[in-house]
Amino acid sequence: MTVLPPRSDIDLRPPSDVIRVLFATAEYAPLVKVGGLGEASSGLVNGLRASGVEVDVVMPDYGTIELVDPTELPVLGLPDWAPRMVARRGWVPGVGELTLLRFPGSCRPSPYNNPTTGEAWPDTTEMFFTFSAGVAALADDGVHTSAEVSDSGPVGPYDVAHCNDWHTGAALAMLPEDVGSILTIHNLAYQGQAEPWWESRFGHKGATYRQYGQFNPLAGAVTLADRVVMVSEAYASEVVVEAGGCGLHNRLMERRSDLSGIRNGIDLGLWNPADDPLLPFGFDRDDLSGKELCRKELLRMAGLEAERGPVIGMVARMVHQKGIDLALDVVPFLDSMPARFVLTGSGSPSLTAMADEVARDYPDVFSFIPGYDEEFAHLVVAGSDLFMVPSRFEPCGLTQMQAMTCGTIPVVTNVGGLRDTVRDTDQNPRSGTGFVAHEPTSLGLIDAVHRASRGWSNSRRRGAVQRRGMTADWSWAKPAGRYVELYRQIVGQPEPAVELLAG
Repeated sequence: MTVLPPRSDIDLRPPSDVIRVLFATAEYAPLVKVGGLGEASSGLVNGLRASGVEVDVVMPDYGTIELVDPTELPVLGLPDWAPRMVARRGWVPGVGELTLLRFPGSCRPSPYNNPTTGEAWPDTTEMFFTFSAGVAALADDGVHTSAEVSDSGPVGPYDVAHCNDWHTGAALAMLPEDVGSILTIHNLAYQGQAEPWWESRFGHKGATYRQYGQFNPLAGAVTLADRVVMVSEAYASEVVVEAGGCGLHNRLMERRSDLSGIRNGIDLGLWNPADDPLLPFGFDRDDLSGKELCRKELLRMAGLEAERGPVIGMVARMVHQKGIDLALDVVPFLDSMPARFVLTGSGSPSLTAMADEVARDYPDVFSFIPGYDEEFAHLVVAGSDLFMVPSRFEPCGLTQMQAMTCGTIPVVTNVGGLRDTVRDTDQNPRSGTGFVAHEPTSLGLIDAVHRASRGWSNSRRRGAVQRRGMTADWSWAKPAGRYVELYRQIVGQPEPAVELLAG
């Protein structure tokens, strides 16, 4: 991997090896969570802070977050086209310090779609381009440089701006030259394309964002960022070829030496079945009796009375990527396996209607609970015997790791982060952690579910697979450590010396 030379102002760094990061994101769990971005953002930030990195989180002020003891200051150094903006900084109990950028159009009940109609907000791209301008201004110390900004110290200066997905991609065109940058792509399929005239608003770097006749914030960010990170190693290898690159494979291939795959982790504080407050019964790997009680409660709430065979769970956004239709194709075969299936999620009206129809046709084996409820989602993950993740493509995936911490055996497709985190038990009897469909098709998934149902019936084999998943390290510690290595490369900071203890 190419190591960037130190920044020209490296001698001006304070006498400390502490790295200061401005972390820009559209979502941050549990405050704002639409998909995996929110959980990944908060989990990574917690891991970075535990590693000694100073991280300031900035996101749009949607008007839904209450700050404790907030300070408000105007954002300086914005481009002429951006409206006036205020940086609101304060604390959120259980979350920590947060900076919210408020400007005309930022306040909305949901980041991307109108929750009433389900349609995308008409000004989504403009809102996030404005947010990106604010991020760049903060990175350039565009609020204030004195400790008067907050009791905890100044906002800036920063060593690295860590941008996440297309929502922050335009910031890369406006960052000061002495601030390093990392772009983490959580899902390449969402790129935020806009009208080509936006190019003129970003100066000489505007042309970098030109892609297929449109202004593409993710495309430009891929080219401009010092480092580009995909959220799993397998996904990083998939996006540099045409089939998985969503039109950006050539750009990503050009950045191959600066492209990394770093698997996401999960928050083990939230996903610990021994003390999960959202579960009706707790359990751990030494005593799974509470899991059986959770299983019975899940069957009761799902309206499935039959106890034959394993209970399959699935929690997913109802979108094409997640393979909802592939999962529904399995339902007619469940009675003969035998198995039962509980699906919950929200999203596409057509997929939701399809799931409703299948539930009416097969009420004894399949239950669909529309919408998303955090408590019920935890019950599905922990109370199921098998957990299905049939994605057509999956940058990382979190639910399969969450399931394994709860002793729920995953059944996944052989794509992206699913391939990195789940090892097929039939192919690897001594190290397998789940069952992997050889391809993301209905036939491939039916075969994997059938093998999983058969494997589940062997209690000794089932217990071994459960223990492997429950003892694996799915925390953010290692992924955060790899990000810290990238930060150090960008700022030209050497790795800390390792002291050898005398034997």
